[in-house]
Amino acid sequence: MMVRGQGCFLYDETGKEYLDGAAGIATNALGHNHPAMIEALQDQAQRLWHCSNMYRNPALEAFADALIAVSPPARKVFFCSSGSEAVETAIKTIRRYHHVRGDTGRTEILVVDGGFHGRTTGALAACSNPASKEGYAPLMQGFRTIPFHDLEALERAISAHTAAIILEPIQGEGGVRVHDAHYLQQLRHLCSTHGALLCLDEVQCGYGRTGSMYAFLQSNITPDLWTVAKGIGGGFPLAAMLATEEVASCMTQGTHGGTYGGNPLACAVGLSVLNIVQSEGFLAQVQRVGDYFHHHLQQLQQRHPHIIAEVRGRGLMLGLSLHPAIDKYAFTDALRHKGLLLAPAVSHVVRIVPPLIFAPQHVDQACSILEDVCHPWI
Repeated sequence: MMVRGQGCFLYDETGKEYLDGAAGIATNALGHNHPAMIEALQDQAQRLWHCSNMYRNPALEAFADALIAVSPPARKVFFCSSGSEAVETAIKTIRRYHHVRGDTGRTEILVVDGGFHGRTTGALAACSNPASKEGYAPLMQGFRTIPFHDLEALERAISAHTAAIILEPIQGEGGVRVHDAHYLQQLRHLCSTHGALLCLDEVQCGYGRTGSMYAFLQSNITPDLWTVAKGIGGGFPLAAMLATEEVASCMTQGTHGGTYGGNPLACAVGLSVLNIVQSEGFLAQVQRVGDYFHHHLQQLQQRHPHIIAEVRGRGLMLGLSLHPAIDKYAFTDALRHKGLLLAPAVSHVVRIVPPLIFAPQHVDQACSILEDVCHPWI
């Protein structure tokens, strides 16, 4: 039971300290108990907690303006409370966009094998992992799964019925699997050629996690709409869907909404997080620390190839692919007993998604614990 956090560390009810390499699963972007976030929350709490979306509020507008300013080509943003909600909003926007244009036959959405987009029923329908969908049938129709990183399969699948393609530039739950720049560029080209929308799920890989504001920026492409969550609120429930002016124009008054979308407390905290993520040198430091971490993990893999088969990822979104004989839950439990928290993913992968304020000394500490656990492992 975790009862307190400070910086990159968590503390349980006994007072034991843990280096947090999971960050609430890529969520606590600025670690725990960050003073700027606390100040923003306390200040807003004395002004306005909630007023519904029937009225304007300054915290919402300030955050929306700041986020759009650093998120081209987006011109509109819809705020909500979770990544699943953001994906649901994206699915509705995709379908309505083609409906408003009179292209009502475009309803099929292509998704990539291994992708994970949330736990609401629409988002689950866009996932390919059968275990996550078991017991919830029938789910929303109109999704077709294509193989991971297979352009030929994508070319065969896309058609005049394709409304959009939804995928994560780097799969999170799916095992920290990276779509390279060439694949994403060809994906953008195919969508543009066939009149389909490109929707990127950056809930886990976005918001500075890979060393750039959004992961897609490293591939020199622009989506038509995308989703963000997790790090956007630094641990406060907050998410968003961003879209171009053209795509967002289909979502007129009354077509979508949510009670807590644009909540003043959430937006005030979100703006404080954004200001720090966008501060000079912050993202460059994430990239440097991520490269440093990746290098040391590769050295660890070379020393223990019978345990770690592969190191994956970019920036501070990294994964250790363990050999099939290694139980990932037993492995993460052993790390936890030693004081390091990591997050299992699918298959044999363990995710390393620490706060973006991780420094080289935190990397050294994490690698030392990993070494201690790997060394006696049979």
